[in-house]
Amino acid sequence: MIRLNAKKLLFLKDVVIFTLTAFGGAQAHLAMMLKDFVLKRRYISEEELLELNAMTMVLPGPSSTQTLVGIAYKVGGIYLSLITFLIWIFPSAAFLCFIGIIYSLLGEKSGFHHVMAYIQPIAVGIVGYASIKLSRSQLKTRLSLWLAFGAVIVTLILKNAFVFPILILIGGIISAALDSSSRERGLHPSIFRNINQKKVLYFIGILLFFASLGAVINQTSPFSLPIRLFENFYRNGIIIFGGGQVLVPLMFTEFVEMKGYLTSDEFLSGYAFQQILPGPTFSFTSFVGTMAMKNAGNGIPGQIAGSLVATLGINLPGVILVLFFVPFWDDLKKIGRIRNSLSGINAVAVGFVIAAFLFLLQPMLLKSEGSSLFELGIIAATICLLCFTRIRTPWLILTGVLLGLLF
Repeated sequence: MIRLNAKKLLFLKDVVIFTLTAFGGAQAHLAMMLKDFVLKRRYISEEELLELNAMTMVLPGPSSTQTLVGIAYKVGGIYLSLITFLIWIFPSAAFLCFIGIIYSLLGEKSGFHHVMAYIQPIAVGIVGYASIKLSRSQLKTRLSLWLAFGAVIVTLILKNAFVFPILILIGGIISAALDSSSRERGLHPSIFRNINQKKVLYFIGILLFFASLGAVINQTSPFSLPIRLFENFYRNGIIIFGGGQVLVPLMFTEFVEMKGYLTSDEFLSGYAFQQILPGPTFSFTSFVGTMAMKNAGNGIPGQIAGSLVATLGINLPGVILVLFFVPFWDDLKKIGRIRNSLSGINAVAVGFVIAAFLFLLQPMLLKSEGSSLFELGIIAATICLLCFTRIRTPWLILTGVLLGLLF
């Protein structure tokens, strides 16, 4: 039986408030956690918060979700962290599932598409801005530039989902091998003496179980697509370094370019709606799962199931990992090779974002000259506004909706 004392109940109340006001992505979320959970409530120290955030940079998965779950673990253990996780992901995932269902019902009507005509190029501009910002912050050495460039070229040529984990692994290995400081500390077996081997088996077992089910079950079965979706999102949750900005190009390549689960317009519409919501960027997967089930001929119950398996699939690896690593993070962060591999991993992740921007541009360039120039103008204006003003992305998306309604 779960017992919640006054401190834990107050913490959950603060989590609800945080969930409903957390706009702006991972960096803004960290600033809010510092203000609300450290300086105001003193649930943990500032040093503990920064170390938790540093740990999420080492691990794949949603950094804001992992940091919040880590705080909850320190405040009240495993059960409080799981309740916190559900509170954090539910509102935005449920709303995007609702948007996906509404889009399915109204998407064929020209008026709805007219409204979306403005926010789709704005969404592409947001991805373009992310590629510029990340390039400036992460590509500071010749090695990182070459790794990013290689990731772009390979992604554009191969268009294969297995490219992502392979390139991430190669980037980390190259970075760790060429950084001489990585030889300062080796791997000490004592670091891993507190590892819970059952958690390792759970982590690997979930992926293998659903991957096997997806391969065994006949694709004509009504259970086939939800199982394959869960495996797809769970696998992506394992390999995503860099947060939501990297999630978008991975999903676009796999679910739009390769598998055709949804169209480019549908994908961009969902991404645009996610940008006006508080909460985790990874909740965008709820919309993708909803639309994938709709386009496969499933009704509203099937779309809700698609939202559920997508949201849980993408988030579970990161949550399992953070609860696995928190108990011995103090030892793990001493490993030089893990620390030094991050620059290579981040460089490859930036390459994925740039490739996604190029992928998203392609369908717009293929339109008629007038439509193409109009959308390219909106993309360029969006990038300039984000680069040179303090306007936040939710306001740009809302402006796009208003323009679509008025013109």
